[in-house]
Amino acid sequence: MNLVMYGIPNCDTIKKAKTWLAEKNLDFTFHDYRKQGVPQDTLQQALDALGWEALLNKRGTTYRQLSDEQKASVSADTALALLTEHPAMIKRPLLQVEQNFHVGFKAAQYEEIFA
Repeated sequence: MNLVMYGIPNCDTIKKAKTWLAEKNLDFTFHDYRKQGVPQDTLQQALDALGWEALLNKRGTTYRQLSDEQKASVSADTALALLTEHPAMIKRPLLQVEQNFHVGFKAAQYEEIFA
């Protein structure tokens, strides 16, 4: 199974998700998008699958630092460029299981994904 977790290593939710996967003996690759960037084709696939609203983290510092004009202009047309430029605005973790994408972490959600 091809399993990739995208995020930043110091995020508490990422740490919980990594622990859950490790406890279930699920091998995964961690992709640090602060250091490695976000592959645009992968981000586009995630946007197509989940929608930009599901991927955009409006609670984070990076989003809050945008101007009101920038916040108001976020749309399906602008999300790819914005999230590529500011990967910290992508909700975490972004989990890719084969060709399917999931965002966030809750134990029950992961139980369902890997049932």
